[in-house]
Amino acid sequence: MSQTAEPIIILKKKRGAHGGHHGGAWKVAYADFVTALMALFIVLWLMGANDDVKHAVAGYFRDPKGYGKQLGSAASGTGESLKLSKAEMGSLRDKLQGAMGQIPQFDKFKDNVQMTITGEGLRIELLETESGMFFESGKPEPSDNGRELLEELAKELGKLSNPILIEGHTDSRPYNSPTYSNWELSSDRANSARRLMQESGLRSNQVLQVRGFADQQLRDPVHPEDASNRRVSVIVLYGPPPTGSPQAAAVPPSH
Repeated sequence: MSQTAEPIIILKKKRGAHGGHHGGAWKVAYADFVTALMALFIVLWLMGANDDVKHAVAGYFRDPKGYGKQLGSAASGTGESLKLSKAEMGSLRDKLQGAMGQIPQFDKFKDNVQMTITGEGLRIELLETESGMFFESGKPEPSDNGRELLEELAKELGKLSNPILIEGHTDSRPYNSPTYSNWELSSDRANSARRLMQESGLRSNQVLQVRGFADQQLRDPVHPEDASNRRVSVIVLYGPPPTGSPQAAAVPPSH
């Protein structure tokens, strides 16, 4: 008589898994610490940054997609290349006046530097005197005062991405030369200013135009031979207002 084999029963026992020495909680705490430390470094950096950088950072957080393109920081990556809108030109004027105030003996010729916000942008005019102030009398070469002032302007304006126009103007007195007129003098002075400013901080593509007007746009048309009509003007053109700002909503699209 055969015996039926008993079935073999295999029992599998699972052992409870043992975590690490401290589990994973330390990783969360460490990540929080690193995040807080990074935030601290950003705050400390912003506290020491200039006003232009603070404005750029604030604008980026208001409109990350559009503001980076507007400032030019998407291309340069620095955040320093700012394009100022009409609403910001007053701040630029104050900043330039402060920078020029650091020039030795600026008090002697500060009345000959006029800054006006116009339809084009911020117009900076260097007005001549009878004996010459910013350019050698009757010549296109800048004087020591003119050279120092143009160099200081270039350092500040070179930080912007706004395009620049440079104009030369004369009074109505005819130039005493059969081959050289007020047209040449006004153009040559404007071009001398451009060359000096590009050597001192303006980018090569920042100057949009160099204009010579001779006596066709007199500052004092009642006195056409007045020395104040002899001047070089540096115009900082407006940039577009920040996307979403009230100024942007008020500006109609150009056609």
